Amino acid sequence: MLKVDNIHTYYGNIHALKGVSLEVNAGEIVTLVGSNGAGKTTTVKTIAGLLTAAEGGVFFNGEDITELAADKTVRKGIALVPEGRQIFPFMTVQENLDMGAYSRTGDADIKYSYQEVFTLFPKLWERRKQQAGTLSGGEQQMLAMGRALMAKPKLLLLDEPSLGLAPILVETIFTLIQEINRQGTSVLLIEQNARMALLIAHRGYILETGKIVLADQADKLLNSDEVRKAYLGE
Repeated sequence: MLKVDNIHTYYGNIHALKGVSLEVNAGEIVTLVGSNGAGKTTTVKTIAGLLTAAEGGVFFNGEDITELAADKTVRKGIALVPEGRQIFPFMTVQENLDMGAYSRTGDADIKYSYQEVFTLFPKLWERRKQQAGTLSGGEQQMLAMGRALMAKPKLLLLDEPSLGLAPILVETIFTLIQEINRQGTSVLLIEQNARMALLIAHRGYILETGKIVLADQADKLLNSDEVRKAYLGE
């Protein structure tokens, strides 16, 4: 479904990604694990069209989307849940979800998406008239995920969904990611919490200073001495 082929991305003179290649197949959860500054967020921003690769390519269902702007990639079927959630704090929960559906037409189809989101996240139904900025951190993360799902993506990019959440909420968010995947959405998961990410993923990539240094089935990475020492604190 997604093929990232040898991309190089820069911030000014800073060479942030140095030939990153990865793939996500239909139906998979794939995780990209790495420490702060490794280039994880740069990778998803390049896929989503918020940054443009200087070299290499991004392909989605066989189509070259390397130079497409973010609004166009959404229409192709890719939705990003950004790091830090970035909800609209002075809009209601309902209005935030409305923003997620901006690129779609067909009232009946959109109405069905609301039902799906509220089934996944019942708290959002309870809070639908509430200002989004007054939600708890966990509820805001659910809203950011719900807003992305309103675009009806084929591929969901999740950037650090567990950041700043209490451990019990982290478990809830990861369970919801698995459910979203079971319902037919492929997922590329960016995470510092390597253990949790690898426990729910099918495959994983390890990113260090802008380069993929390891790629394997998630269970094999979990049992790798190198990964356990560097990322799992063992």
